[in-house]
Amino acid sequence: MALAVLYSRALSGIQAPLVTVETHIANGLPSFTIVGLPDTEVKESKDRVRAALQNAQFKIPAQRITINLAPADLPKESGRFDLPIALGILAATGQIPKDKLDQYEWAGELALTGELRPIHGALAMTYNASQSGRSFVLPQQNAAEAALVKKATIYAAKSLLQICAHLTGQETLPRFSAIAESENEDSVYPDLDEVKGQTHAKRALAIAAAGGHSLLMIGPPGTGKSMLAARFPGILPPMTEAEALESAAIQSLSYGSFNIQNWKKRPFRSPHHTASGVALVGGGSHPRPGEISLAMHGVLFLDELAEFDRKVLEVLREPLESGKITISRAARQAEFPAQFQLIAAMNPCPCGYLGHSNGKCHCTPDQVARYRARISGPLLDRIDMQIEVPAVPQQELMKQQTSGEKSSSIRQHVEKAHQLQLNRQRKTNSRLSVKEIDKYCVLDAASENLLKQAINRLNLSARAYHRILKVARTIADLAGIEKINHQHVAEAIQYRRMDKHSTN
Repeated sequence: MALAVLYSRALSGIQAPLVTVETHIANGLPSFTIVGLPDTEVKESKDRVRAALQNAQFKIPAQRITINLAPADLPKESGRFDLPIALGILAATGQIPKDKLDQYEWAGELALTGELRPIHGALAMTYNASQSGRSFVLPQQNAAEAALVKKATIYAAKSLLQICAHLTGQETLPRFSAIAESENEDSVYPDLDEVKGQTHAKRALAIAAAGGHSLLMIGPPGTGKSMLAARFPGILPPMTEAEALESAAIQSLSYGSFNIQNWKKRPFRSPHHTASGVALVGGGSHPRPGEISLAMHGVLFLDELAEFDRKVLEVLREPLESGKITISRAARQAEFPAQFQLIAAMNPCPCGYLGHSNGKCHCTPDQVARYRARISGPLLDRIDMQIEVPAVPQQELMKQQTSGEKSSSIRQHVEKAHQLQLNRQRKTNSRLSVKEIDKYCVLDAASENLLKQAINRLNLSARAYHRILKVARTIADLAGIEKINHQHVAEAIQYRRMDKHSTN
């Protein structure tokens, strides 16, 4: 029977469901048909496959060729099905043996010459292929990325001919071995001690890094907000193997492939304030991840926060709470994880110089209120820490050397506090549920009285109350203290600057 069956992978969100590529050769007028909900890119593969087979000196049967991509209700896109389709035709016509085909999964786009071109989503597909127990054959350009899945068996190929030689036993493809990882992360990020002054802001960054808290910095232009944010990833705790794999898998789904040099490095995404809502959360007819997902287990930095379109900012509310985003389209739905750490910066007023010693600001209270109202109350309520970053005094700015603590030193304290949280509750403080807050954020009488006064004075919401408790828990962890005291609560309250301004 002129039938061959191979396996490949589609992409649906971060998942890579199995696709069975069935090839049938039958008598009749010569034709080449692909069924199974193929997209335009997949439909065009018949022309690429035909040319690749001819240029590789294989025979194309002058018969009725039918390719079925099952399951039929799963949309198929991209040129990754070129390789299994070509192999299916060769196997169905007896030009290569069928006996070993079910041991592998295949993905790769074919050039007209028969060479293999890289694909996107290789990491996600390799991870799912390893779960099935089959080896994965893919273009050589994607091999290093796929090898990040430690238990996967990977074979990298340059061309269709090379794969056919492997299947016929003429020349065996060597198993691809993973590239050695670089553990030196100190030189990756700029150092915090390069930022002059801003001791209060650096302290807030350390707390945010230790507990996974979101942070908003408010201050005039040129005070170092962007510099602080760019150095923030350098004080974050190291990524675990699972976190690094999940982050890399999402990045491999975007256009292009994951850069192996970024393995175990916290992603830092900084979209421009003209970015659309779709750019932030993801979308498209075949949903792709947006900035919040590409920042998975890393940092999403939004500079000039008040300049973003208000509707765009509102899309952040759900993922900040849930750590995931669901993209719904008429024909399909995709869910992407979005456990990112939000760091934002904004000016205090339209001109930017409110409270600056130069006295440039002439904004009226009404103008300031309208400017800050561009960021909705519900979104501000979800940002754990809000601090002011004042202008650096001239004498501090003109010092030749800085006396601030280095990122490596701060990171050591952050790692200890982070590990303390994992040992206690197996998650960072920012991810604590209400029940877990009641269990792990117990206050003494003095701390309770202080927090009650803050709630009454600042009109804090229930969400802000819980966030103060989480931040206070992190401050205590940084100090290595088991129980939260009134000093920790007082400092946590100080990181709600916008709540204070809203009462004035």
